[in-house]
Amino acid sequence: MPAAPVYRPKPNAIQALFGRLQVVIGVVHLPALPGSPAYDGQAMEDIIAVAVEEGRRYRAGGLDGLIVENHGDIPFAKPERLGPETAACMAVITRAVRLETGCPVGVNVLANGAIQALAVAKAAGAAFVRVNQWANAYVANEGFIEGPAGEAMRYRAWLHARGVKVFADVHVKHGAHAIVADREIGEMARDAEFFDADVAIATGQRTGDAASLDELRTIAGGTSLPVLVGSGCTPDNVGDILANGDGVIVASYLKRDGVWWNEVDPDRVAVFMRAVRQARGTV
Repeated sequence: MPAAPVYRPKPNAIQALFGRLQVVIGVVHLPALPGSPAYDGQAMEDIIAVAVEEGRRYRAGGLDGLIVENHGDIPFAKPERLGPETAACMAVITRAVRLETGCPVGVNVLANGAIQALAVAKAAGAAFVRVNQWANAYVANEGFIEGPAGEAMRYRAWLHARGVKVFADVHVKHGAHAIVADREIGEMARDAEFFDADVAIATGQRTGDAASLDELRTIAGGTSLPVLVGSGCTPDNVGDILANGDGVIVASYLKRDGVWWNEVDPDRVAVFMRAVRQARGTV
């Protein structure tokens, strides 16, 4: 049972954006973008074509929405070190994916680029942003990261972009959480809600690592927000996840050989969505 609200109640953002619960959101992992270490001069037209094709495959397989993410920019820079080229490129790509697929599209600018993601969303007409550390502070692969909620919400208001929803990770992967670890996960979920996030996300320890059902239930019990699982979803666990949460963000399983940097595999999408339909009771 969801907790009582700790901030003003709001409509369920998942229902509002997608017209249903138990949603499946695929991740478009972009290749290296200009300004990142692995970028080798690939034309933007080619990068856009890759992203659009990934979006088409997800949508053809029945997914409800997408997130465009600059995962090819490894190693990631801290938010203040991201150049304007990252946001500019992602805005162009995200708009192309949105227009081609016609579904709700979100943006995740790594690492923790909340301000950049909001700028991209405004320019591209995206529906939401994912922010991996919204409240509190933690030690990540990139170093010390502070939650940007206060600055980001002021920036969103300044952009007249209040309709862009915030999907916030709780106990985010790839890091040590809350610095001194003196806040329980349920409290961290309440922190995200108190700082006006719209959706809470449960994850495992790294990309492709599954969140435990105990952690999912703890987050769901700590907030009145809808809760998604944001990593490690497979046909074997998606039924249990959808029975305890409002949807999943999935990528690795849906890629060729289950590897995140490979292309979307329509056969794996079909297997996954068959399990989703069984969980939804629509088979």
